[in-house]
Parts: sequence; C-alpha cells; structure tokens
Amino acid sequence: MSNYTAPAPFTTRPTLTGTFGMSASTHWLATASAQAVLERGGNAFDAAVAAAFVLHVVEPHLNGPGGDLVAIFQTADAAAPTVLMGQGPAPAGATIDHYRGEGLELVPGAGGLAAAVPGAVDAWLLLLRDHGTWELTDVLAYAIGYARDGHPLVAGAAATIARVAELFQSDWPTSAALWMPDGEPLAPGAVVRNPAYAAVLDALVHASCTVRDDGPVGRAARIDAARREWKTGIVAHEASTFLAQPHVHSGGGSHAAVITADDFAGFDAGYEQAVTREFRGRTIAKAGAWTQGPALLQTLGLLEPLADDLLDPSQEAGAHTILEAQKLAYADRDGWFGDDDVDLDALLAADYLDERRALITPTASAEFRPGALPGRTAYRPPLRTSYDAPAVGTGEPTVARSGETRGDTCHLDVIDRWGNIVSATPSGGWLQSSPTVPALGFCLGTRLQMTWLEPGHPSSLVPGRRPRTTLTPTLVLRDGTPEFAIGSPGGDQQDQWQLLALLRIIVGGYSPQQAIDAPALHTTSLPESFWPRTWTPAGAVVEDRLGDALIAGLERRGHVVTRAGDWTLGRVSAVGRDAASGVLWSAANPRGMQGYAAGR
Repeated sequence: MSNYTAPAPFTTRPTLTGTFGMSASTHWLATASAQAVLERGGNAFDAAVAAAFVLHVVEPHLNGPGGDLVAIFQTADAAAPTVLMGQGPAPAGATIDHYRGEGLELVPGAGGLAAAVPGAVDAWLLLLRDHGTWELTDVLAYAIGYARDGHPLVAGAAATIARVAELFQSDWPTSAALWMPDGEPLAPGAVVRNPAYAAVLDALVHASCTVRDDGPVGRAARIDAARREWKTGIVAHEASTFLAQPHVHSGGGSHAAVITADDFAGFDAGYEQAVTREFRGRTIAKAGAWTQGPALLQTLGLLEPLADDLLDPSQEAGAHTILEAQKLAYADRDGWFGDDDVDLDALLAADYLDERRALITPTASAEFRPGALPGRTAYRPPLRTSYDAPAVGTGEPTVARSGETRGDTCHLDVIDRWGNIVSATPSGGWLQSSPTVPALGFCLGTRLQMTWLEPGHPSSLVPGRRPRTTLTPTLVLRDGTPEFAIGSPGGDQQDQWQLLALLRIIVGGYSPQQAIDAPALHTTSLPESFWPRTWTPAGAVVEDRLGDALIAGLERRGHVVTRAGDWTLGRVSAVGRDAASGVLWSAANPRGMQGYAAGR
C-alpha cells in the first residue's frame, strides 16, 4: 500500500456509535425511521423495511411502490449471505412481436409498456416475514404517517416535476393532479400529501389484521395476508385497468400497457444464493447475472494481481487502468448477462481474466469488446452515440422532458447490535415513469427498458423473464463474517462508484468516510442500460478534484473526458462493524446534501 496516494482532505460528519445499530440512507426521514425502529428494539430487517416504505413516499423521483429492488443480507446466525430478489418479470403479453408491431425498435423509457411486474413491496414484506420481528402495522406506521399527514418535498423531486411538467399537463393529467395540484410544479420544501397511497398501505394493514392468531405463525400469516392483498387486490386491478388505456410514451407514441392483474398475482419475491469472489483478503458478495453485480467481481478479478498504484483512482495510471478494466467487464455484462443460463464460472475464471487483462494498454480503448466463450458468441447491442439529454449523471437522475430517466435509485444499509446486516437498492416506479394511477397515488416502473427487442440474447424481452437490472448492493466479508455493507444509486454507475470506495478501503487503507468523500470518476464507454441505450466511445466522466494534471493525463491517453464539477459523482453509503473493537460505524455521501448516516 506504500504506492497508494494518501487520502485527500475529506468532509467529516458526526456519527454516534454504540449498541443500538447503524443505518445509512439517501433521505433523512428514512434514516430517522430506521434508527427509531432500532432504538425501540427492532432488528436490522425491521428497520430496513420501515425505511424502505418511507423512501417510497419521500423520494418518489428515485423509487416507488410500483418499482423493484435487489438486496443482500446476512443474519447473525448465518454462514453465508443471501440475496433478496425483488425484480418482477416481463408480463405475459410483453413479447417482441407485440412491441415491434407497435412500431418500436426499443422498449420505451417512459410509459406503461416499459413496466415489469412490480417486485419491491412483495420483497420487503417477505424479508419482514422471515427475518423481522415487528408487526406489519408498526413497520408501516412511519410511511403511512408521511403519506397521509405530509412531508417536505426534496429539491431533487421538485426539479424532476418541473422538468416533466409539460408532459404531465398535456398528456398525463393524473400525474399533474398529484404533483402539480395548483397547475404549477411543487416547490422544494412544499408539504406533500398522498392520501391515495396512504389508503393502499392501510389496506395492507387491514388485510393483515384479519388473521387473529398470536405468535410467530400468526405473525407470518398476517404478513402473507398483506402480500395477497397487494398482488390480488386494488393495486393489481387498478394499475392494470388504468394503464390499458393508451397513453403517451417516450418517443411520442401512444400505446396501451400489456400488464394484467394475473401478472401481479403470478409473481413471488424470493431468495437466491449470492455470487462471491475473493479480493485482497475479503469476500465480495453480489447478486447474480440478472443484475450487473458480477461485473464488479470481474473488474476486481482483472485488477487484483496488479500493483497497488494501478488500483489507485487518485493517480493517472490507476484511474486509467480502472476505467479500462471496467470497459472490459461491462462489455461482458452487455454481451452475456441476463435472466438466463449465464456461465459466470467461465467469465470469472482465472485464465479468462488473464486473457482479458492483457487487452489493457497505456491508451484508452474506444471499442466495444466482449470476451469469447467456447462455442458461444457474445451479443453485440446496437451502439448509438447521439441523444439530446443531459450527459453527466451525478447520482440524481437525468430526466428528459418526455419522462425517460437515466441514472436513478435509492440505497440503504442497516446493521444492528446482534450482527444482522442488510444492503438494499430499491428503485423504479419513479413519479416520471408512467402516468399516476389515481386510485393508488403512484405509477408503475420502466425496468423493461433494459431488455432488447432482438431475440436470442439473455437480455431479450421474453414474457416471464426478469430484465437485467442495474440494482447492485454489496456485502463485504472477512473470514466469513460480514465486515460492511455498501451500495449506491446511479444506474450504470452504481458499481463503478462502489469499486472506487472498495479499492480505497481494502487496498488504500482509507476509512469508509474518506473513501466515499474522495474524488470519483466513471466510464461512459458502455451501452447504457436505460433508453435510448447510447454510449460514448472512450468516454470518462470525472470530478475536478482529481486534479488538472491527472485529467490532462487521461486525455493524453485518449479518454474523452467530461468534467462534472468538484462534488458531483457518487452517492455511496455504507455500514459495518470494526473487527477489533466491535464498534458499529456508518458513512454517507455528502454530494447533493442528501446522504445520511446515523446510530447510537
């Protein structure tokens, strides 16, 4: 580690540590709700679920109940981490032929045709049932209160509403009624109430109360009753009926959605085994290839044998090497990943990584280079380079006036005094995703935009198949014991920003807060997961704090550099336990003044 650049000055924030637990989130009300649950005796899973439902209310531009989630967790008595799968599949009517028949070359970035079956609510309820301790009525009380009684609108949500105001007024009147009640976009800090969504949550509580049996069996049955209500009650019927009416999508066309009440009823969230890789004495755990998570493992595999200075993003050679390794890993993501039989063993094998690593040279590549596997050919997506929308994603979404969104999402991490730990990235169902369903107070998401309308690829649009999501939380273990949970919003940048923090913590010896605060960068030399699926050959986005010399060096090497400002890239948060002292810690992102860490 002697060649690693010393940490630059960083922002500090007071953090209380001790016996109740730690939480970190992208909104202060969610963080406060999680901490309240922990202080009242709830465990990490009770706290995470309470915070998640609050996030649906208070960060509606970044996630919603009509969206999805990926989480990774480990209970105090478990030998290995587990993935919580909250990604719903394509509806039964979502076929390539139907979308092509609608005149589409891509799944739209906004509108009901892009909606996968919502998976977030069922996944959170499943986690609460199996690993929480609280009753549903207590867990949902925080979100119901903020939805019914009101909360101050965050600046990011207000900016999003303003950007899509014309769309709401001209084509999505139900969204205008909720977010522009006086005909003008709501201002930052305006108190927002959503009685329709409060009623939806009340209905879940009411359904759970029909089960009278006390004890663990009765508690599980009560939560299952709420899950049935979500999947077969007013939500499924109102959403599918409302979106069956043709409405404007991104691109300007008017289409009816294909999702039905039966699609809602047929989905169950579930658990999966994590995919892991060793890196410099740690075990990094991710979700499978239906997410982009294994691309982080592949990047770490490409970097691991290199000298420490080539793993330092604060040095020119390190920044260049990291960008080039990520291009190779993300080319494999787009060439091979999806909800299919993906050969991750081959993609993470040492000899394969050796071949890929040899492609890294002192100059920047402007090619799309997925690797070759025996007897198989990688998919090569259409490579589009033009799009009239903001080019720099800063962790807040970049939202076009027609509603399509690139970069998104919330993130939360919780650890408790008993050793339970969870890292979760809920997303989708943004207020700008599709028209608000008036009886529900929310809209459905657009995750199907991550599928292709060409057959034969693991990420092709197929009924019942999950879209390959960008959601990608991380759990880091040492000697089989969870050391910390980490994650970030940011679409295609989520694992790129996490990678920088992981390298700085594990290789550079930074504290978690130093690692999160340190200047960031990412590559845009990959086909974006979001409509309209563009890329920037050799593109790199950097924070100016990396320094003029480093940035000029990247440009000399052939990187097409976009300067994003000093404090713009990344919204990483993390929680963990210090192995030596047993003290719990949390760290959160200062960019945008919307990352929060708390504990006691």
